[in-house]
Amino acid sequence: MGQGFVRARRPEQKRQRREAILAAARELALKSGVRSVSLGNVAAAVCLAKSNVVRYFGTREEIYLELTAECWSEWGEALAGRLAGVDSAGKLVTAIAETLEDRPLFCDLLGNSATTLEHNVSAEAAGAFKRRVKEVLGEVGVAIERTGIGLTATEAFEVAAAGTIFAGALYPAANPPAPLREVYASDPELAAMCPPFVPTLERALSALVAGLPTLR
Repeated sequence: MGQGFVRARRPEQKRQRREAILAAARELALKSGVRSVSLGNVAAAVCLAKSNVVRYFGTREEIYLELTAECWSEWGEALAGRLAGVDSAGKLVTAIAETLEDRPLFCDLLGNSATTLEHNVSAEAAGAFKRRVKEVLGEVGVAIERTGIGLTATEAFEVAAAGTIFAGALYPAANPPAPLREVYASDPELAAMCPPFVPTLERALSALVAGLPTLR
C-alpha cells in the first residue's frame, strides 16, 4: 500500500482508510474465523501500525462491530429481495434460513456479537450498531407484514430477530471443526449433535411463526 495512503489527511483519504481496514478484517475473518483475528493481524493486512488503526476504530471489537452492522444491512436487503415470492409461512422461514446460510461470515459475527464484539467498545459505537440492527429488523418486519401471511410488523420483527439469534448459536454447531467432524463420523450416535443448519432453523422459526398469533 502506498505511503501516500498511509499518511492520509483529507476526508476522502480517511474514508478510504476505514474502508480498507474493514475490507481487510472481512477477508481475514472469512479465512480463519472472527475469533482468530487480532488487531495486529488487521493492521498488518493494511500495512499500518496498530496505533494508526486505532485512530479509526478504537479497538478490534469496534472494527468487527462495524463489519457486523454492514452484514446486517446486506442480509436485510437480500431477505427483502426474497420476500417478493413469499406467500406462506413455510416460504418465509425458508427465505430467512437460506439467506442466513448464504452468509457464513454474518453467522460467525452473530455468534460473537453479544459475547465479545459488544464489549470493549465505546458507547457511541455500541449505540450506532444497535440503531442499525433495529432499523434493519424494522424494515424487514414491515416487509414481512406486507406479504399477507398473517404476521403483524411487530411479530415479523420478532421472527426475523429470532432467526439471527438462532443462526448465531446454530451455525458453529452445524459447521464443526475438524476434530468434531471426525468424532461424528466415527460415532453415528453423536451425529445428532451436528444439526443441519437450514432444516433446524426452519423448524424453530416455523414453531415461532405458528405460535406468535396465539399470544395476541
